[in-house]
Amino acid sequence: MSERGIRGGVGAPQFHDSAALHVSGRARYCDDIPEPRDLLHAALGLSPLPRGRIRRLDLGAVRDYPGVVAVLAAEDLPGENNFGAVLHDDPILAGERIDFAGQALFAVAAESLDAARRAVRLAVLEVDREPPLLSPREAVAAESFVLPSERLTRGDAAAAIDAAPRRITGSISLGGQDHFYLEGQIAMALPRDDGDLLIHSSTQYPAEVQQVVAHALGRAAMEVMVECRRMGGAFGGKESQPAQIACIAAILAAQTGRPVKLRLDRDDDMLMTGKRHAFEFDYRAGFDDDGRIRGVEFEMASLCGNSADLSGPVNDRAMFHCDNAYFLENLSVVSHRCRTNTVSNTAFRGFGGPQGMFAIEQVVDEIARQLGRDPLDVRRANFYGLGERDTTHYGQRVEDNVLHELCAQLEAGSDYRARRAAIAEFNRESPVLKRGIALTPVKFGISFTATHLNQAGALLHVYSDGSVLLNHGGTEMGQGLFTKVAQVVAEELQIDFERIRISASDTARVPNASATAASSGSDLNGKAAQAAARTIRERLSAFAAERFDVAEGDVRFAANRVHAGEAVLEFGELARLAHTARVPLSATGFYATPKIHYDRKTFSGRPFYYYACGAAVAEVAVDTLTGEHRLLRADILHDCGKSLNPAIDRGQIEGAFIQGMGWLTSEELVWNPAGQLATHAPSTYKIPGCADVPADLRVELFDAANREDTIHRSRAVGEPPLMLGLSVFHALRDALAACAGSGDGDGDAASDRGISVPLQAPATPEAVLRAIDCLRGSDQRGGDERGGGDD
Repeated sequence: MSERGIRGGVGAPQFHDSAALHVSGRARYCDDIPEPRDLLHAALGLSPLPRGRIRRLDLGAVRDYPGVVAVLAAEDLPGENNFGAVLHDDPILAGERIDFAGQALFAVAAESLDAARRAVRLAVLEVDREPPLLSPREAVAAESFVLPSERLTRGDAAAAIDAAPRRITGSISLGGQDHFYLEGQIAMALPRDDGDLLIHSSTQYPAEVQQVVAHALGRAAMEVMVECRRMGGAFGGKESQPAQIACIAAILAAQTGRPVKLRLDRDDDMLMTGKRHAFEFDYRAGFDDDGRIRGVEFEMASLCGNSADLSGPVNDRAMFHCDNAYFLENLSVVSHRCRTNTVSNTAFRGFGGPQGMFAIEQVVDEIARQLGRDPLDVRRANFYGLGERDTTHYGQRVEDNVLHELCAQLEAGSDYRARRAAIAEFNRESPVLKRGIALTPVKFGISFTATHLNQAGALLHVYSDGSVLLNHGGTEMGQGLFTKVAQVVAEELQIDFERIRISASDTARVPNASATAASSGSDLNGKAAQAAARTIRERLSAFAAERFDVAEGDVRFAANRVHAGEAVLEFGELARLAHTARVPLSATGFYATPKIHYDRKTFSGRPFYYYACGAAVAEVAVDTLTGEHRLLRADILHDCGKSLNPAIDRGQIEGAFIQGMGWLTSEELVWNPAGQLATHAPSTYKIPGCADVPADLRVELFDAANREDTIHRSRAVGEPPLMLGLSVFHALRDALAACAGSGDGDGDAASDRGISVPLQAPATPEAVLRAIDCLRGSDQRGGDERGGGDD
């Protein structure tokens, strides 16, 4: 109970509103909605080939299969054959061309799921094959891009690098990542008696599903309603991608006049839906004897896939975040958005930010190893300053800089220096097992870079018994958004959390809502809901003041009661009296993020309302005979501002950190030479499990209110902690540095002078062994450092 006597208000560690339903198995997801009696089940026919022109697609046997009611191909679509999020370049069903293995060619609706899935296998496909492009470097060589390449510069990077006392150059590969949500892509479309459609969709973006489905049907948006109560995970994979699934279900429903459900199985889901963008980086940097960066050049090539999807803003954010926590006075970034014959990649937690941070952390770590210095000291030497060196390469000042204080607190609290000395001693005595440690920071911008998306709406009803129904445009994917926003309403009305019911996200209640993405869910929807609650509270205050003949300023809400002068009554009683007096007890709320502006043509402005910061220390052990490794301990300090809910925020930090670790260490996506995804099931794709969580995991919240007027001065927590997983990758690099030369390295920074660690990401055991073989098989120490390092 809060100091003001309510249960579950802002700042309380209120449990997730659906927690009991989750653990008991009673939480209802899309596939759990009771099926109508005449429901049809849909399945998709997918391309086995990555590239070619369709010569013949014979669906005769498919149509004749027992139980099949409808078959849908590209030529049967009533409206626009597109579900592209930005450009109209993503067909719902392939027409004349095939652009990746796993592309949807046609759909079937049948009386049973088994019949639908058996029928799609009977199609006869003849294709004039073409050689596929499968990697970013192949695409760059072929000048194959989904969008024009972009350049962002500040100062004169080339001149600064050439004039620097020391220089390094290098290249590194960074793999993608599958979202691997527990609930796959699914939609159920139900025709209404007036011809409208209700669509239950597992989506982060109901408004976009509504619009895309309407276009595919050739109808107006008002004829399509989209609802989502909860998702079983999303991570960005349900922002743009669910529209295709909903379109197919909706068109089949409109065509047959019967409800249709389309649920992808895990293999099909992984084959046909986008991933995190893989990147190839080339870099060149100049620096001084203290490790301070004088200039840096990046050339980034990202695996976008066969269409644009959200690759434009994803790559833009990678360019924005290639500074991470560091002031780069002279910088050049070239970004190639590569078209390949692979599935179109899409939003993923961090939205390009993690890839940009990976690049600069690689440079900083290499600089430290060239100098033989502790990487933390080099990181600190390049931090954004307080009052100076505080402007990013896109022109935004870092006004809320807590990096220095936060990292100092974590360094001391984690006993970083003593542990590094102990690890050096361990490595001297251990010929097979090597340990490493790293502390990496995170500075992540919060807001959609597309300014118009930074808005939210809410609808709030207070019933005459004092109970409350809350609806807003955000979606719940397990992250606790509904709980946090309800806590905001509880705080505003001063009633217990249990008196608030949270209803499904619904385009019929809150129109044109932005996607729940960019870590902005609580910021936007919390403010909108607060505005709605404040409107109702002001109406009730005015009514109470008039009824009890007191000044409106003398009406006070506290602990489920309303005080009006000498009169004290329950909140529910005041609601009943207000209803009787015909006071409206329903209100909408709206919020638009202030201060932000951004010129896409010049890559300049203030795209972010504020920055969220954190840091992590990771300690690992590596078996140099097998390449296997284990995270032994992690210490995390993350800034959530004045946390709306410390329990949920802590859970988000822990989950994001482990997901980031998985991206960089175990989650490897592999395409075979035929262009087919080989890692399309849990048997071949390894996400972190419970055993991968370190036995010693210490998470603390940094206590600092947000200087910006966010909801109760909190900070976003959805995406930023994922980048803390970079500490694990660099701890592995630290351990491998002890394997250089003859293998007698001790892991001490001074003795590691000049070592370049050739570790690629993800750092699977195979990648670790390749790096060890390289380190032990050749001299990895730099040449004349004064003359240019390893240039």
